[in-house]
Amino acid sequence: MWRRMTLVALILTLAGCGHSEDEWQAQLAKYDALAQKNAASEAELDKARQRALELEAQLEEMGLKVKDMDSMRAALEDYKKRAETLERIKARFDALRKKLEKLTNLGLKVEIRRNRMVISLPGDVLFASGRDKLRDEGQAVLRQVAEVIRNDADLSARQYQVAGHTDNKPLSTAKGMFRDNWGLSLMRAREVLVYLTSAEGEKDGGGGLDATHWSASGYGDTDPVAPNADDDGRQKNRRVELILMPDVSEMLDLKSFL
Repeated sequence: MWRRMTLVALILTLAGCGHSEDEWQAQLAKYDALAQKNAASEAELDKARQRALELEAQLEEMGLKVKDMDSMRAALEDYKKRAETLERIKARFDALRKKLEKLTNLGLKVEIRRNRMVISLPGDVLFASGRDKLRDEGQAVLRQVAEVIRNDADLSARQYQVAGHTDNKPLSTAKGMFRDNWGLSLMRAREVLVYLTSAEGEKDGGGGLDATHWSASGYGDTDPVAPNADDDGRQKNRRVELILMPDVSEMLDLKSFL
């Protein structure tokens, strides 16, 4: 960062040294124009070339070599382009985060984890212990989440992954339908995905979201957000996350924008 700031300051300082650089550039343009004209005399060409050389010498006497100047100008242009790109991404990220503030008002947690924006839904609100059937309270929360996404063109066009997570306590029915926490977390993620993408007019309602933008995964107890040493930590780990998948232009450290 300091190197970039120093480079910009140096270029701005040198640019203010006088009109010689502008005159030199103009003279080069004149020489090029004359060289392209068949009617241009050798004398005119030689005069223009000599003036350009004189101006180049003046610039070097001022401590600015023409090659160095060209390199610094190119570096400045590159820096400006990079800065403009970062500003566009930051503006898009800020707008996205502001849209998701509606979900924080519902008591949901929106954060950056593993360089992805994540909406965290408490598992105990969505499901009863060891079950993958949504509670009525869970369906109500998901309908509100779907409404926020569905009513915003940018949010509804994004790609999402529903990620199921559990605590580290083994299932009491290990030989049952889910077999283990991997199975439970995956089936819970699937249940949330199916509900969010079900039509609103169906019997039990639904989120009405476009299924082509959604996928599901189960992480079991492999990605905890708190220690599993006590009930409070285990409760935090029992969750379902809605992950906004970044596109190529957003492959940056999003936390740097917070």
